[in-house]
Amino acid sequence: MFAKKAIILALLSLSLSVAAKSKDDTCDAQQAKTVTITQTVSAAAATGSSVLAAAGGNTGANKGTGAGATKGTGANKGGNNANKGGNNANKGGNSAATSAAATASKGGNNAGTTGTAAGTTGTGATTAAGNTGDDPQTSLTLVQSVIATGFANDGQDQPTAGQVPSLTSTNNFINFCATVPNLPITNGQQIKTGSCNPAPMGVIAATTNMPSSKFVNPKNGATIPANTNFTVQMAIQHLETGHFTNANENYFAAPQVVNAQGDIQGHSHVVIEALTSLDQTTPTDPNKFAFFKGLNDVAQNGVLSVTVDGGLPAGFYRIASINSAANHQPALVAIAQHGSLDDMVYFTVSDNAAAAGNTGKGAANQAAGTGAAAASASASAAASAASASASAAATKGGKGAAAAGANKGGRFGQKGAGKNRRSF
Repeated sequence: MFAKKAIILALLSLSLSVAAKSKDDTCDAQQAKTVTITQTVSAAAATGSSVLAAAGGNTGANKGTGAGATKGTGANKGGNNANKGGNNANKGGNSAATSAAATASKGGNNAGTTGTAAGTTGTGATTAAGNTGDDPQTSLTLVQSVIATGFANDGQDQPTAGQVPSLTSTNNFINFCATVPNLPITNGQQIKTGSCNPAPMGVIAATTNMPSSKFVNPKNGATIPANTNFTVQMAIQHLETGHFTNANENYFAAPQVVNAQGDIQGHSHVVIEALTSLDQTTPTDPNKFAFFKGLNDVAQNGVLSVTVDGGLPAGFYRIASINSAANHQPALVAIAQHGSLDDMVYFTVSDNAAAAGNTGKGAANQAAGTGAAAASASASAAASAASASASAAATKGGKGAAAAGANKGGRFGQKGAGKNRRSF
C-alpha cells in the first residue's frame, strides 16, 4: 500500500514538474512575445506620432498638434511663465503621443481622440501662459500700466459754483456702454439715432501742436456772384492732412494719433450754411447746409482747396471749417483754454456781385447816386459860366449828401458807394 502510494506520489511529482516546465516555457514565450509587442507598439507610437504631426493622420491629432505649435509660439513671448506653460503643453503632447501609440493597435480613431484631448490640454496651458505675454493690443485684459487712477475722482474735491461731479471709473470706463443698453455700439457706423462709442480718445496733441485754420477765399465780408463756380481756399497748420478713413465703416472707430512731430494726423472739412441775414442771431440747424465737403487731400503749400461747382444762390452765408482726426472725430488738444481750432467767415452771394450785399436800407447808395447825377450835370454844363456855377453848387451839394448818406449807412457802407462790404 505504501509502495503504491509512493509510486503514485512520484508519478504525480514528475507530472507536475513537466507541467511546470511546460508552463514556464509558455510564460517565457509569452514574455518574449509581450516584449516584442511592446517594442512593436513603441515603434508604432514613434512612427504614428511623426505621421500625425507631419501629415495629420486624423482630425483629432491635427488639432492637438496645431494647438501646441500655435500656442507654443505665443507662449515664447510670455517670458518664463509662458515657457513653463509651453513645456507643460509639450508634456501633454508627449503623453498624448504615447497614449495614442499604446492604443494604436485598437484603432486610429481612439488615437485621434486622445490627440484631440492633448491638443485641448496644450491649448489650455499655453493660453494660460498667454495671459501674461500676449500682445496687449489683442488681449481682452486691461493692462495695469494704462489704468488712469484719476478717473476715480469726481472732481468735487475742488468745488466750484455750478460744477457737477464727473462720472468715475476704476477700469478706464472699458464697459461704460453697458450702462446704456438702449443704445447700439457705434461700431464704426454713423447712426443717426445715436449710439455709444467704446473707442478711447487716443493721443492728445500738445499745446505746441494745436491745429488752426484760416479762410483765404472767400474773405470775411466778401460779395461773390450767384450761381458761379468759386474756389474755397483755407490755410492750415499743425494738422498732417491727407489722413482719412472710411466714413461709413470706421467712423469714430479708432483713437486720435499724431505724427513724429506731434501734429494730429487727419483731414478737414468745409461746410456752408445759408443765413437769413448777415446779422442773424438765431442758431442754425446743423441738419441743413448748402454745401459740405471733406478736404481729404494733402494741403498744397499749407492750403486746402475745393471748388463749389455751380456756386450758390443769392443770399447770405457763413462758411466754417471742421478740423478732424483720421477717423473723423474733432481734433483733441491738451488744454481747455485755447483759441478756436477752426475758422468761420460770413459772405454774401449776389445776383449783381458789384452791387450791395445789404438790404438796400443804407442811405449811402442813394446819396452816392445823387452825387453822381449832380456831377454829370456839372460836366455837361461846363461851357457856360452860369452852368458852371450851377454845376459847382450841385457838386458841392452832392458831396455833402454823399457824406451824410455814408454816415447814415453805418457799417453797411464801409468804404463808400459800390463797395458795401460788411465790417466785422
